[in-house]
Amino acid sequence: MSEGQNKTPDFLALYQRYQALKPGPQAELKRVMNPGDLIEVPAFYRVLLDNKAHKGMQRLLYCLPLIKHQENGDSLGRALAKADINEKRLFMVIRSQEPNDLIQLRRLLKQANPTLDWLATAKTLYYWNDHAKRQLLEDFFYYQNTQSKAIA
Repeated sequence: MSEGQNKTPDFLALYQRYQALKPGPQAELKRVMNPGDLIEVPAFYRVLLDNKAHKGMQRLLYCLPLIKHQENGDSLGRALAKADINEKRLFMVIRSQEPNDLIQLRRLLKQANPTLDWLATAKTLYYWNDHAKRQLLEDFFYYQNTQSKAIA
């Protein structure tokens, strides 16, 4: 197998390249309406650098402008639960198909304004599938359940 084939991207480097962009290109990425539109945005390719512009990368850079990274921070599900996101809205994400699921998720990110562990979240978004959605739900409800037990 040659170097670079089937290799997971360096998620932290992507985050750092995004952070290094000037406000204009960052705003371009933030204004994109759906993941597929990214292929028409020059800033997308600046952040990608030597990575391919496939769906996994589109999902990452579609959500990245709405995420702040904190090492060992919350998981995506936990961050959404902490932000008191309505579970019905989360189920809309889970039940929708791509790209609508990501559009709904991005709306939740906008509302939550989360600070979370980008590396774990990036892995979830990169491999976005039924398993990743299920993990998101489990993290969300696990946090809610532990909070309600702590209060009781």
